[in-house]
Formats: sequence, C-alpha cells, structure tokens
Amino acid sequence: MDISGNKVIGIYGGSFDPIHYGHLRTAVEVEAFFALDELRLMPCYQSPLKQGTRASAADRVAMLQLAIAAQTDWLCETCEIERQGSSYMVETLAMLKADLANSTLIVFIGMDAFNQLTHWYRWQQLFNYAHLAVITRPGVVPNNLDDFLANRLVSHAAALRTTTAGQLFFQTVTPLDISATHIRSLFSNHGNARFLLPDSVIAYINAHNLYRTI
Repeated sequence: MDISGNKVIGIYGGSFDPIHYGHLRTAVEVEAFFALDELRLMPCYQSPLKQGTRASAADRVAMLQLAIAAQTDWLCETCEIERQGSSYMVETLAMLKADLANSTLIVFIGMDAFNQLTHWYRWQQLFNYAHLAVITRPGVVPNNLDDFLANRLVSHAAALRTTTAGQLFFQTVTPLDISATHIRSLFSNHGNARFLLPDSVIAYINAHNLYRTI
C-alpha cells in the first residue's frame, strides 16, 4: 500500500486539568520532530485509571481552546467529551480512523501512562489503528518490554511513515517539571501560577473560580 500521500496526524490526549506549559511545550516539540500535518489535543471525559477531574469537561475544553488559539494547525478534539463515559483510547482510535482512513495516526503518551499500558482496555488493539510514540525524559526508562511491544519497537521516527499503524517509538522532549496537581494547589491556596500556564487560562480559572477548594 502506498501511503506516501497520507496526512500524519498526532493525537495527544490527557485530562488537561488544567492544560499548562508542560503540555504545550511537548506539543510544540513532537509536532516539529514528527513533521505532523495536524495535531489534535484531546481531553478525556473520564480516565478509567484515574479519579475524576476537578474541572468540568466544558471548563477543560474551554481552557484548552484558549491555550491553543494561536496555533492554526492544532485542534481541540472533543470526541471523548462528546461520547462521555469512560474514555477508552481503543474506541476513540477506531472512531477516528473511520473518519480519517487516509491518514496515519500517531498517539502520544507519557512514560507513566506507557508503564500502565497493559492495564488499558484492549490495549493490544491500539496498534491496529495507530502508532504509539512514548514521550520520555532524560534518564527515564520504560518497564521491561514484552515480546508484543518489543516486536513493534522502531529506532527511527521515519519508520512511522512506512506503515499506517502498529509501531512503537520513544522520543525524548525537554523536561519541564510542571504538574497540574501543583497548579491546582496553587489556585486552591491563592498562590501565583503565572508562567506555569498561559495567562488566558489563568484568567479563565479566576473568572470561573476553579480549583479554589481541595
């Protein structure tokens, strides 16, 4: 199959509760490194492996849209919000692939999420629909790869353009030690979160009185 004309679309999911510069810097770097045609940042409705979010789905979408407003090739993908319920990535990818049949999808996840991958719902089937790119920090290594994952591991990003799905790649990005948990704590304690997330998002949080109590 000739996939030379395929668009390459990145899918970067998360709670984004709230979105911050750690997320945004990662997005900038993976877009450039993988030469993406489009990047979709996708807030989940409810992670099956985490407790519920502090901000509502509508608020998280609004903050994400404010944060990426100047990025014309970035989209806020709301399919998991619209579907509601537990956000299972394999179901999301099956739906996206049906609409984007002539595109190559690359899903970006962090190392912590990758180390829990075998607990994800129908996790092996993720590779039927997309490549998986694991975002790492210097000195952080994955848990031992089983044969299923080791057989999909590639050492060059260019290999992700030779097939439409099924491969695994590790990519290091600039480490920014910013956490949404810390940001929520700052707002709860009337601290100053400036330069941890965009001013437009800070203004939204203040205007809607988010994260004020633990």
